[in-house]
Amino acid sequence: MESTDEPQHPQYFHGTRATLRPGDLITAGHRSNYRDDVVMNHVYFTARRDGGGLAAEIAALLGPEDAEPHVYRVEPTGPFEDDPNVTDKKFPGNPTRSYRSTEPLRILEEVGDWTRLTPAELDLWRERLAAMRESDAEIIN
Repeated sequence: MESTDEPQHPQYFHGTRATLRPGDLITAGHRSNYRDDVVMNHVYFTARRDGGGLAAEIAALLGPEDAEPHVYRVEPTGPFEDDPNVTDKKFPGNPTRSYRSTEPLRILEEVGDWTRLTPAELDLWRERLAAMRESDAEIIN
């Protein structure tokens, strides 16, 4: 019998600053968290709970001062592919287990057991995001 690290029925997560409820749909067509001038053609998600947490922390960091991070367990409603922003175009394979879809994601539930960033890690991300904006980093949309 062969064993793998991949679960039979993987769970997927989406991090955001938006307050959502089970059954809500996350759709493409919103502005990028990383570049306000880019409207995204896809919705993004990950099979890593803490990856969703990182996305949520970044979304809150870039939002209004009182923005709170939220991580949701989601269900893709259509086909999806590896996220080229963090996979083969920039890193070999898909180590982050990150995906994107043009179809909506359905919210199943909010999850609370994800790892929060420390103040030092948040400061590091502020610096990284500022550098990305200054360099006009490409988003593969």
